[in-house]
Amino acid sequence: MALSRILVLVLAGGAGGRLELLTEQRAKPAVPFGGVYRLVDFPLSNCEHSGVADVWVAVQFQPASLSQHLANGRPWDLDRTTGGLMTLPPFRGTDRGGWATGTADVLWRQADLVRGFEPDALVVVSADAVYRLDYRQVAEEHLGSGAEVTMVTTEVSADDASRYGIVQTDGDRVTDYAYKPDRPATTTATNEVFVFSPRPTLDRLEALAADAGDDGLADLGDALLPAQTADGLARAHRLGGYWRDVGTVPAYWQAHMDVLDPEPPIDLDDPAWPVHTRGGRHSAARLLPGATVEASLVSGGTRVAGTVHRSVLSPGVVVEDGATVTDSVLLPGVRVRAGARVHRAVLDDGVDVGRDATVGGDGEVALVGRRAVLDPGAVVPAGARSPDPG
Repeated sequence: MALSRILVLVLAGGAGGRLELLTEQRAKPAVPFGGVYRLVDFPLSNCEHSGVADVWVAVQFQPASLSQHLANGRPWDLDRTTGGLMTLPPFRGTDRGGWATGTADVLWRQADLVRGFEPDALVVVSADAVYRLDYRQVAEEHLGSGAEVTMVTTEVSADDASRYGIVQTDGDRVTDYAYKPDRPATTTATNEVFVFSPRPTLDRLEALAADAGDDGLADLGDALLPAQTADGLARAHRLGGYWRDVGTVPAYWQAHMDVLDPEPPIDLDDPAWPVHTRGGRHSAARLLPGATVEASLVSGGTRVAGTVHRSVLSPGVVVEDGATVTDSVLLPGVRVRAGARVHRAVLDDGVDVGRDATVGGDGEVALVGRRAVLDPGAVVPAGARSPDPG
């Protein structure tokens, strides 16, 4: 029996403003994670392990940072003669051209391409979460269900539920969908993975776009998903494993702390489901005399002479003698000079923390932007941003 024809559309064009300084000069899916990965590596690795070879990535904001990482798609086995990886930038020349204003708008603008491809199932995913999922399994279940959309769901905390699309279910049937409600009825959220039946979904999207007129379409959760739910054509697939949205600085930091647990809820090196990325050329990490490193991820090309505890060091990080880094995430090329202290902080690429400076504290996560240079003795308190975006 021939395999179903599955197309995955990765929505990688959002501005990512909630990640603040981390997305000023890069696309959100290009934000580093776990030392050597990028956020987009998670959906692309899921595609590889799911046996899906047709993957389109819709880009928009800061596309160069993402295009350099994606290149020909080889790390995820997407460098194919037929099919494989294709990037979809904004375009002009047809009535579908222009700047996309939301996730539903992206799908509408690419509808002609999708129709021409003629997939049996269209899987639409975001690129700002850490998880693993067999997209083909969910798609095959969807194709046998008679539904127009399958929403992959997970449980979130009650105080965070208003950030998501919230569903109520009866078995696997979705009976109610509310997009970012002020008062969520449940804590069952969609995790931004949707499997659509292409033809009826695109036909419905055309009708919604016509009704919207000049206002245009916004996100999938604004009109499309509620309409499919109201017609009884939405079903849920519960994700049983780990999932964390990393679209905010606190969530991004917390996801790193999760993978530092002695028994992490997601194993990035699981031989049955490794996360793949575009590798760099780095020497092995160097732990110099006097270095103390505990409960941390230390990438190649790093040099540590100080103390590191429960932290993630990306390639090229230097922690000098007498410096201390705790509960923090250091992106590539960060240097923490002698006597400096970094605690509960995220430091972007190339940050230079001067001698005896202090970053962070016992409170909200501090964030230092790309290539910032902190003077000797400088203080960036808990929860602060440097440079100050205000």
